[in-house]
Amino acid sequence: MSIETDIKQKKFRSPYQRMGLNLVYTSNWIQYQQMEIFREFDITSQQYNVLRILRGQHPNPIKVSDIADRMLDKNSNTSRLIDKLLLKKLVDRKSCPNDRRAVDVIITEEGLALLKDLDPEVEKWEDNMVGITPEEADLISSLLDKLRNSKNNN
Repeated sequence: MSIETDIKQKKFRSPYQRMGLNLVYTSNWIQYQQMEIFREFDITSQQYNVLRILRGQHPNPIKVSDIADRMLDKNSNTSRLIDKLLLKKLVDRKSCPNDRRAVDVIITEEGLALLKDLDPEVEKWEDNMVGITPEEADLISSLLDKLRNSKNNN
């Protein structure tokens, strides 16, 4: 369906308004699909993002500030997310030996096992995007990068 049909709006002020609303609507649609997957595993998309970052660093620890820099949702409270993951025993935290003010975080074996269980579900979710060719997916990504970079350059 088109954005016009989905939100029951026939006209837009400009192609840019249509695109902006379509991006927000589609982003929410994607987030809802992810939320359904993660709910079954008792984590949020932000917690998944932290675990994904930690798995990429494994077996090395990473500072909380570096995790925050790499988060998809820049409004996430990374310290609070790590506290919740600690309670679930999915991460471990200790003082950084090089900087006593900093905190190192590492994914636990339980965290790695959870991601291993989640991987097939996330792959199924990605397979839902097969209506778009790999070339179109690359083009969309390039256009989104261009959109973000043009804003930063003004």
